[in-house]
Amino acid sequence: MARDLRPLFDPRSVAVVGASDDPAKWGNWLGRGALRGEHRRPVYLVNRKGGTVLGRSAYRSLAELPDAPELVVVSVPAAAFEQTVDDALAAGARALIGITAGLGERGDEAGARERELVGRVRDAGAMLLGPNCLGVYDAASDLGLASNEFPAGSIGLVSQSGNLALELGILARASGLGFSRFASIGNQADVDLAELVTAFGEHPETRAIAVYAEDFRDGRAFVDAAAAAGKPVVLLTVGASEASVRAARSHTGALVSDGAVVAAAARAAGIHVVKTPHQMIDLINAQVRAQPLRGNRVAVIGDGGGHGAVACDVATAAGLELPRLSDGLSEALAAQLPDTAATRNPVDLAGGGEQDFYSYAKVSRTLLESGEVDGVLLTGYFGGYADYSEDFAMLEGDVARAITAAVADSGRPMVAHSMHSDSPTAEALLEGGVPVYTSIEAAAGALAGLRARPRAAGAPPLPPPATGPIEPGYFGSRALLEAAGVPFAPAVAVTGPEEALAAAGDLGYPVVVKAVDALHKSDAGGVIVGIADPAALVDAVHGLIDRLAPSTISVERMAPLHEGVELIVGARTDPRFGPVAMVGLGGIYAEVFGDVAVDLAPLDPVAAERLLRSLRGAPLLTGVRGRPPLDVGAAARAAAALSEVAAARSDVAEIEINPLLVTPSGATALDARVIAREKEGDDAR
Repeated sequence: MARDLRPLFDPRSVAVVGASDDPAKWGNWLGRGALRGEHRRPVYLVNRKGGTVLGRSAYRSLAELPDAPELVVVSVPAAAFEQTVDDALAAGARALIGITAGLGERGDEAGARERELVGRVRDAGAMLLGPNCLGVYDAASDLGLASNEFPAGSIGLVSQSGNLALELGILARASGLGFSRFASIGNQADVDLAELVTAFGEHPETRAIAVYAEDFRDGRAFVDAAAAAGKPVVLLTVGASEASVRAARSHTGALVSDGAVVAAAARAAGIHVVKTPHQMIDLINAQVRAQPLRGNRVAVIGDGGGHGAVACDVATAAGLELPRLSDGLSEALAAQLPDTAATRNPVDLAGGGEQDFYSYAKVSRTLLESGEVDGVLLTGYFGGYADYSEDFAMLEGDVARAITAAVADSGRPMVAHSMHSDSPTAEALLEGGVPVYTSIEAAAGALAGLRARPRAAGAPPLPPPATGPIEPGYFGSRALLEAAGVPFAPAVAVTGPEEALAAAGDLGYPVVVKAVDALHKSDAGGVIVGIADPAALVDAVHGLIDRLAPSTISVERMAPLHEGVELIVGARTDPRFGPVAMVGLGGIYAEVFGDVAVDLAPLDPVAAERLLRSLRGAPLLTGVRGRPPLDVGAAARAAAALSEVAAARSDVAEIEINPLLVTPSGATALDARVIAREKEGDDAR
C-alpha cells in the first residue's frame, strides 16, 4: 500500500534544525524558505545555541518545541545527523528531510548505518527524504524548503541533482513555466523515485512529471509508477556503459548497454527520454500547453524559403512526415497568398505576411482544419513586426490570438519557432496554447514529442522463481534451455578421436566439433564446421586437443547454415531493472554490427517477434532479393523461452544463444552459454 506523502509536501508544522543567521549556510536558506509559509503553518527554528534566529526565538533542541513538528528539516553536520533524526522521531515527526551530506553515499559502513537509520524511521511510522538532498517545494501549500525559490506552475519535478533542478527552474521560468511540486531525492535512502512519481501522478495540480535520475533503485517499480501516472513523464538520465567491463565475459553483456536498458524501460513505461535540461523544458512546454499530435503528418508554414526548407529537414529528422498537400488544399491556400507563394508543403507565405498580417492566421486555420495534416509547425519572422510600430504590435497580437483560436477550434497542435521568441506576440501565442521556441530544432522536437504513444503496459510480471542446480559448462547450458523448449542441434560430448568417430557415426556427416571450454569458441579457433568424413574428423579433434587442450569436445550434427541467418538472443540481469532480454544479428559478427534490440524480460512470443522485426537487419529475416522468408515466429519462441528462464532464475547473471540459426522451416540453437551470478566475495570469472 502506497504511503501518504502529505506530511512531506503539506505539513501542519515545520521545524528547521540547524537554522542560522549566516547567509552562507543552508540553515539560513531553509529557515527563510520555511518562514515564507508561516501564514500556513507554525514554523520552529532550532539552533543548539538558542537565542534569536531570523528574527524569531530559536529552540535549543527539538525536545523544547511546544508541539510535535510534523515535518523536520535536518541541516546539521554528518556526525550529528543520526542523533538528530532520532530526536525528531522522539518529538513525533512524521516526515524528515535530510539535507546533510556525507552519509550513505560514502561507502559500505556508512551505507549500513544509513539503512539501520531508515529502519528506525519506518518503525516509527515516519518517512525520510534524502539524505544528501536539496529539499522540497510545493506551490499549493506554500512550502519552500530548498536553497533557492522555484517558479510556480504545473510541472512535478523529481531530481537527484540539486544544481540541475535549479537550472531547470531557470529554464522553466524563461519559458513561462513552473513547478507544482519539487522533491530532491538525494541518496533515496527511504522515499524513492517510484514512490514520488506515484504521488505526483495522483497530484491534481501536476500536469507533467520531470525526472532527473542517476540511480533508479527499484527500476521496475519506477516503470510501473510512470506507466500508471496518467500524465506525461519526461526523463533525463546519465551513465557510462559498463560494456567494456563485460565484453570479455559474453556477447550479451557487451551488447546490452545501460542506455539500451533505460530506453527499454522507458518504452515499457511510456516515458519520454531527453538528453539535456533544455530538451526537457522544451518538450514539457509543448506537453502542458498543446494538444496531442494524433498522427505523424505535419505542415510547415514559413515566411521565407530558407526557414521553411530548414524546418522540413529538421522535422523529417525528428521522425515527422511532411505530406504533399492535395490540389484542392493547395489551391485554397494559393487564394490567400501572393502568386509567388509555395503551397505544397512547406507553405511559403512569400511576403504574404507583409501584405496581410492575417494571412498567418488564415493559412494556419486552413491547414489545421483540412484533415490532411495532424499538426502545424510555424517558423520564421512572426513576432518581429511589433518592432516597427505600436500599430503593428497590436495587429500582430490580434493575429496571434486568431492563430490560437484556430488551434483551439481544430483540436490540433501548432508549435512555433520565431526569431523574436521573447516578443509580446510570442507571449500571446503561449497564452493561447501555442508553444514558442528560439530554435527550429527545439520546435520540431517538441512537436514530435506530442505524438500519441501506445498505452504503457509497465514492466512485464516476473514468473515464479525457478530452483534447482544448473549443470556447469556448455552441456549444462544446453540442458537448461532445452528443458525450456529451445531446440538445439543434436550433440554428443566426447574426449578423444575414438569417441568422436562413434558420435559422428550416430549423428551422420557432416558434423561440427567444438572445444566447449572456450567462452567465445569461434574467436579462439575452437569451432570447426563442415567435417565431411572420419579422416577429417580425427584431424580436427587432434587439432583442438593440441591447440586448446579442452576437457570436453562436442560433436554436433551440421546445421544448414546456407539456408538461414544467424541471430543472437540473450538476457542479463540489470542491477536496477532486473532481467533484460536482447535479440540481434549474431554469429561471429554480433559485436561488429551491433544490430541489437533490447526489452525488459520476460518476453512473450509476440513481444519477441516485435523486437526481432525492429532490427535494422530484419529484411534478412522476412525475405530480401528473392530469398525465402525465414521462420521469425520460431526465432521469437526461442527468444521468449530464453527470457523466461532468465527472469525465473535469480542465480543467472547472463544467458545467451549465439548463434540461433533461423531458416524457412524453424530455428535451431547452435551454441549456448549461462553465466552464474557471482556470490558476494566471489572473484569475477
